[in-house]
Amino acid sequence: MKRTNHNDSQSPAEPNYRAGSSVAREVELIARIAEGDRKAFEELYGLYHRRLARFLTRLTKRYDVAEEVINDTFYIVWRKAGAFRGDSQPSTWILGIAYRKARNAFRTSSRILALENPDAPLPPLTSDESLRTEELRDWLVHALVQLPVEQRLAVELCYELGYSCEEIATIMGCPVNTVKTRLFHARAKLQKLLPALGGATSADEHSRKSSRDKG
Repeated sequence: MKRTNHNDSQSPAEPNYRAGSSVAREVELIARIAEGDRKAFEELYGLYHRRLARFLTRLTKRYDVAEEVINDTFYIVWRKAGAFRGDSQPSTWILGIAYRKARNAFRTSSRILALENPDAPLPPLTSDESLRTEELRDWLVHALVQLPVEQRLAVELCYELGYSCEEIATIMGCPVNTVKTRLFHARAKLQKLLPALGGATSADEHSRKSSRDKG
């Protein structure tokens, strides 16, 4: 399968995959894939690679592992396209496959962790606004990796990819109330983790400031 640059995953030109015309096109592509059409497969891969890369690289810094999950996902799409009956949107079906592959990777291999050592202290925030925004995102990743796998994936599906609780329930293969419970507990844990991270860096900054003042 072709591999593309993961930097493309952050492009603002990502198409609106919920538009009616896009859904109809994807349904057509899946039907053609079921008949062995490789051009249709390549087109669908191109449509979804960026979205899946964005989802997965928020969960792991290992781009090679993210790419492995993506390729495993599309291997299933190629083999199981004939099983798609249109009961859900193509994006929900494909993300459901990717979710199961990512979940298994999280559970079976420590290499999928977003940070090699989630207990390592983060650097203090800088005064530069652009760098500060990037560092805040690092804080969020640092906190997310400390959540249980199911909660972490639910948060990403909801807040990063914009799926509803009903859609996430379909993707995860669980009741809607289970999704809501996972998101509730995830938010509660993040509220505790993020101030703790901020407090640690603020304390470092205060200590340095006091040292400078004494000097």
